[in-house]
Amino acid sequence: MEFTTQHLLALLPLLVTCATLVVVMLAIAWRRNHALTFVLSIIGLNLALLSLVPALQAAPLAVTALLQVDSFAIFYMGLILVSTLACVTLVHAYLGAESGAGYPGNREELYLLILLAAAGGLVLVCAQHLAGLFIGLELLSVPVYGMVAYAFFNKRSLEAGIKYMVLSAAGSAFLLFGMALLYADAGSLSFAGIGAALAQSGLPSPLAQLGLGMMLIGLGFKLSLVPFHLWTPDVYEGAPAPVAAFLATASKVAVFAVLLRLFQLSPVANGGLLNDVLTALAVASILIGNLLALTQNNLKRLLGYSSIAHFGYLLIALIASKGLAVEAVGVYLATYVLTSLGAFGVITLMSTPYNGRDCDALYEYRGLFWRRPYLTAVLTVMMLSLAGIPLTAGFIGKFYVVAVGVQSQQWWLLGALVMGSAIGVFYYLRVMVTLYLIEPNLRRHDAPFNWGQRTGGLMLLAISLLAFVLGVYPQPLLELVQQAGLVMTP
Repeated sequence: MEFTTQHLLALLPLLVTCATLVVVMLAIAWRRNHALTFVLSIIGLNLALLSLVPALQAAPLAVTALLQVDSFAIFYMGLILVSTLACVTLVHAYLGAESGAGYPGNREELYLLILLAAAGGLVLVCAQHLAGLFIGLELLSVPVYGMVAYAFFNKRSLEAGIKYMVLSAAGSAFLLFGMALLYADAGSLSFAGIGAALAQSGLPSPLAQLGLGMMLIGLGFKLSLVPFHLWTPDVYEGAPAPVAAFLATASKVAVFAVLLRLFQLSPVANGGLLNDVLTALAVASILIGNLLALTQNNLKRLLGYSSIAHFGYLLIALIASKGLAVEAVGVYLATYVLTSLGAFGVITLMSTPYNGRDCDALYEYRGLFWRRPYLTAVLTVMMLSLAGIPLTAGFIGKFYVVAVGVQSQQWWLLGALVMGSAIGVFYYLRVMVTLYLIEPNLRRHDAPFNWGQRTGGLMLLAISLLAFVLGVYPQPLLELVQQAGLVMTP
């Protein structure tokens, strides 16, 4: 095929991100300068966000057989770029601005890895072909191994990096084997081709179902669905706080978006035995994720188990796969990303300047209100939003998922959602109550006094304000998701 200007315009966000990557790499090779690396990364990501406008005008457009740039892809590209931008800002706060204070090793490579992973996420949300899916997934996953183990002097961080690498490699092996079986049955690697081949034969053959099942195991590892969730709490706890934020947001959004596209373009894939398996995964993820979060005294582990439950809720919309399903996924992921960035942002600011391990034990947040009232307000809003309390962004996302469940009459799944949400309210309230207790004389970490005047602090305040505004007036977000026209045509 011939590349035209339209193709380049459609790929502009990905091209700008990759150009930023090269510029940052050359800048590091020329001279190590933490501030310069940070500024270049921020400028590049903002330019990539701006380039979504010309890309939207060129869409929908198939760029080779591997990638499809349409309004669906552009919406999720925007979500990934915003998440990456927030995480890069948190990385700067986390590593410490002054040389000699804060992080003791080389700081600049973390920006390089996070940009690489973001580029993988952008490829993944555009994938309309199994080869594109695999390239995007590996480009997203491999830099994360280094990011998770970046705090090399902390044995928990190294342990988390090894665990994530081994289990991620196992997930990729399942995914590849599933793709091979699916190709053997359908004779095509494109999502639309697979859908057409499966539709011709009515129900998927046992070989196709096995292939799809193995692919689901591979993607289940990345989304940390039960029973593929065992790496999640350890990796969240060991990874530096901004990296955990990236894992919880941009990484999972990209994988869920491609899973949604696969099931929309191959509706037969989401039927029969596979539907029952997905239903079991959803119920198990909701109940087990929430029940395990109940026992946690570590905030990062609690958020890890909580993310398992949230992706269980999202599976309800994936199983429904009709009506408002695609819209519900868009709204839920947008609100979930916003809230997770806020929660991990507070942990990041509490963990700086870098001091041994992160400030993630719940007792370290006891009485935070009496020392940092505004930071406490931010974390309180995030906890209320994760619990799905009205007047927060999280409530809007959960309301959409419930509406989709009712529309498709998934009563068992809705029952699990109600039970899971009730359990969730308990442990989110436990975190909030801890913040307002009388302060003991036991404290190892604290946020700097001027945290609200720094880049990370300003970003955090903007996120908490947005989480509240979207809860009260969600119309702009709903219009964005609807205008993004998340309708996919084979």
